[in-house]
Amino acid sequence: MAQVPQRFFDALAVRTWCGLSLRALGRAREEIDAINVYPVADGDTGTNLYLTVESAAAAVEAVFAAHELDAGARRASESPRGASEAPGAASQTPPEASEGPSLADAVGAMAHGALIG
Repeated sequence: MAQVPQRFFDALAVRTWCGLSLRALGRAREEIDAINVYPVADGDTGTNLYLTVESAAAAVEAVFAAHELDAGARRASESPRGASEAPGAASQTPPEASEGPSLADAVGAMAHGALIG
């Protein structure tokens, strides 16, 4: 029997999914609005779906932006300050700084953004 990976996706997959979903809903928004009958025929379900995913995607992007700022600040604080420092030390990035946000952070932000958006 084939082994199922422990992780089906990661934070980058969540970010990608949000972007793809937002673009797809943007293209289908008017069509969904036109056939809207749930929960009432008010013609805005496509728009509401789009706005919800837009908020979720923005929240995920904020998680990535915060991580990138944090990683940049960490690299800057560890970089050489004078000519006597070791050459090339500034280009050495700690492994944890380049890994990106956690899956939990990305999914949590997506859910929170969708709820409060």
